[in-house]
Amino acid sequence: MFESSTIKDIARALGLSTSTVSRALRDSYEISAGTKKLVMEYAKQVNYRPNPNALSLKERRSKSIGIVVSEVANHYFSQAINGIESIANSRGYTVIITQTHESFEREKTNVQHLASRSVDGLLISLSAETNDVSHLEQLHQRGLPIVFFDRVPERINTYKIIADNAMGAFEATLHLIRSGHKKIAHISSSAHLSISIERLSGYTDALNKNGISIQPEYIKNCSHGGMIQDEVETAVKELLNLKDKPDAIFVAGDRLTMGCMHVLKKLNMLNPTLIAIAGFSNSDVLDLFNPPITSVFQPAFDMGQLATEKLLELIEAKFPVTEFEQTILNTKLFIR
Repeated sequence: MFESSTIKDIARALGLSTSTVSRALRDSYEISAGTKKLVMEYAKQVNYRPNPNALSLKERRSKSIGIVVSEVANHYFSQAINGIESIANSRGYTVIITQTHESFEREKTNVQHLASRSVDGLLISLSAETNDVSHLEQLHQRGLPIVFFDRVPERINTYKIIADNAMGAFEATLHLIRSGHKKIAHISSSAHLSISIERLSGYTDALNKNGISIQPEYIKNCSHGGMIQDEVETAVKELLNLKDKPDAIFVAGDRLTMGCMHVLKKLNMLNPTLIAIAGFSNSDVLDLFNPPITSVFQPAFDMGQLATEKLLELIEAKFPVTEFEQTILNTKLFIR
C-alpha cells in the first residue's frame, strides 16, 4: 500500500500550478474541461485522496444556484420556480432568481452576474430575443454546470428538460378542428425559439392530417413573447383585418394567451361564436372567463424539479459528465 499523492505532487508531475490542480479537483468552471480531465485521470492513477484537514478545498461551493427566466409573474415560470426551490432547498442550496423580460442583453448581464457570484450552476430558459448562445457556450466549455428547461438551445450539449410542445399544440389545434373550425390562425413567440418551432410543428401537423391547407398569413410571431402588449394587439388585428379572416386562433404561450384574450375583450370579440381560442396556459384564471378557454397545461412544477435534480447531478459529480439526454414531459389539454 503506497501513500496517496498530494496536490503539490500532481501539480509538479503535470507541470501545472497547485491552484489550477486544486480548482480542477473541485470541478471549478474556471478550468477547461481538458485540464480537468487530465488532472482527474492522473489523480485517480496516483491514488490521490484529499487531506481531511483540507476538505474545504474540494468541497468549496457557494451552495447556490442561479435561475434565468423571462418573467417570474408568468404562471408557468412561477410554478417551475416552485419546483426548483422544492429540490434545491431540500438539498441545502439557495436559489438566486433573475428575469430577462425577454431581452437578450438582460440575459447576458444576468448570466455574467450570476457567474461572477460563483454560483455552483445555472438553470436557464432562453429569452425570446436569444438567438446567439455564445455567452452560454463559453461558460459551459469552462465547466460551469448548466441545465436548460422549456426554451432550450440546440448546440449546447447538456441536460435539457422540455414539455411535449408538438403534441400539446397538435391536441389544441385538433380540438378547434373538431369544434367545427377550419380557418385556424396561430400566434406564437419568436420563430427561432425551440418552443415556437415545436408548437408550430404540432399546429401544422393537425391541419395537414385533417386536410386543411396551411395559410402563411394566418401565422403570426411576436418577437417579445407577449411582453409587449402592442405587439400582440397588432398580430390579432392583422388577423381580424384579413379578407378571409380566421374563425379560431391557437395561441402558443401563457403570456400570449392572456394578451390575445385581452385584445379580443377590448374589441368585444371574446366570444367563441365570433372567434374561438385555444392556448397554452398554466393559469387558473382561464376558469373565470365566460366562456372559459381551452388550454394546454405544461407540468411546470415537475419540469423545475427534474431540471434541478439534473443540475445537482452535474454539480456534485466527482468526475466530468460527458453523456446527456433531453427529457420530454407530457402536456395535458384542459377542454373548458
